[in-house]
Amino acid sequence: MAEQLTHLGFVCDGNRRWARSRGLPTLEGHRRGFNKVEVIIDALKNTEVKYVSFFLFSTENWDRTAAEIDYLMDLARKKIDNLTKKAIEEDQRIVIMGRSDPVDPELWTKMLNAEEQTKDNTGLTICICFNYGGHWEIADAATKAIAAGELEMSPETFRKYIYHPEVPDCDLIIRTSGEERISGFQLWRAAYSEFWFIEKHFPEIEAADCIAALEEYHSRQRRFGK
Repeated sequence: MAEQLTHLGFVCDGNRRWARSRGLPTLEGHRRGFNKVEVIIDALKNTEVKYVSFFLFSTENWDRTAAEIDYLMDLARKKIDNLTKKAIEEDQRIVIMGRSDPVDPELWTKMLNAEEQTKDNTGLTICICFNYGGHWEIADAATKAIAAGELEMSPETFRKYIYHPEVPDCDLIIRTSGEERISGFQLWRAAYSEFWFIEKHFPEIEAADCIAALEEYHSRQRRFGK
């Protein structure tokens, strides 16, 4: 049986497909998907999970239409305020993983303020991967390491420069919507992650699925190359 599930990651896929399958505007799928973030947080806050990360917007998503991007940014503005208020009330911590450029500075400041306002909280840590790319995280870490004058590199040394190095590796990564790929999510932290690919689109996720994820994880044996 696997040890404690400390860090659970979500690749939040299928918002648009969920909407299209129901004859709804694709933007409605994004709204429903963002709402599920709070459902998952509520389901996990009294479990063994200490960190949950959500892949909400990637560095590649800028290729979508201007209307879709504008809608997603507006949703993010509203949801980060809701998440921050709730995190303060429930002793949860928010951290942001991603790049500031080309995110609107006002939105990025909101996200950093969420970090600042919750930095001393000791409950569940919520990692928002926004304008995030796994290759970029590693490239940014390398740039920081060079700037710091690192001359010899080990995995332990390199780790100091990734986004929020205090966040541990992912124990289990869930990708919704039936796709079986990682899409650059948490590349450094995914070296020995377990994966669970489920058919449900992200807007269909319920609290029971989070409990099922814990059960699925504990049914596995992790060997770490042994």
